[in-house]
Amino acid sequence: MTQEQCSHRNNVQSSEKPQVYKVGIYGWRKRCLYFFVLLLMILILINLALTIWILKVMNFTIGRPLFLQSSRNVSVNIVNSNNQLLTQLVTGSSGFKARGKMFEVKSTSGKLLFSADEQEVVVGAERLRVMGAEGAVFSKSVETPHVRAEPFKELRLESPTRSLLMEAPKGIQILAEAGDIQAICRNELRLESKDGEIALDAQRIRLMRLPEGKAPSSSSSSGTRQTVYEVCVCPNGRLFLSLAGTGSTCQINNNVCL
Repeated sequence: MTQEQCSHRNNVQSSEKPQVYKVGIYGWRKRCLYFFVLLLMILILINLALTIWILKVMNFTIGRPLFLQSSRNVSVNIVNSNNQLLTQLVTGSSGFKARGKMFEVKSTSGKLLFSADEQEVVVGAERLRVMGAEGAVFSKSVETPHVRAEPFKELRLESPTRSLLMEAPKGIQILAEAGDIQAICRNELRLESKDGEIALDAQRIRLMRLPEGKAPSSSSSSGTRQTVYEVCVCPNGRLFLSLAGTGSTCQINNNVCL
């Protein structure tokens, strides 16, 4: 290429104007973008207003207890990975129901107050109080080392239709330090000791309403009426009273033993 041709080409390139390319969104695209941004802001405001309204209606406030209210019931279910029910808590108009393998109630310090499972029910409180008028009803046995009433209250063990049985291999002790002990029955009251003895230890022993033996008319005395009696025992163990004389009168008045 000659020198004249090179100079001519340079003059042509220098005479051309540089092209400018506009970068951005113009026209209807820009208007659509502004419309979508405005619509998004409106949706955000509506969502925020609905959230505040739900929190206000449901009483979800900061620093206050959670309050759940339903016209039917409130249920809490715990299931495993196979959607099998493990624990269930239901509160409704008919009552409160809990279902699970174990139920525990503990104090704020972590002490066990109540526990229940399939094997046993444990009451860990210092005192178990039954406020019902009929007391506590147990269908089977009751095992406890100590049963006592409240201060200045009576302790009553009663079986209205059947018998009341107390057994202990090493003995049963009934003690009233500041009161009386009464044993009342309709038919017979038996005190039986198979290998030992029955001791009545008191300053005075009163045997009330014992039958009085009557002597035959031939052996009755014509003296003044006696006020002293002697206690007699029949061969079958029955006790009766006989008018005391100079000697024993039990043999004379033993018609009670017949």
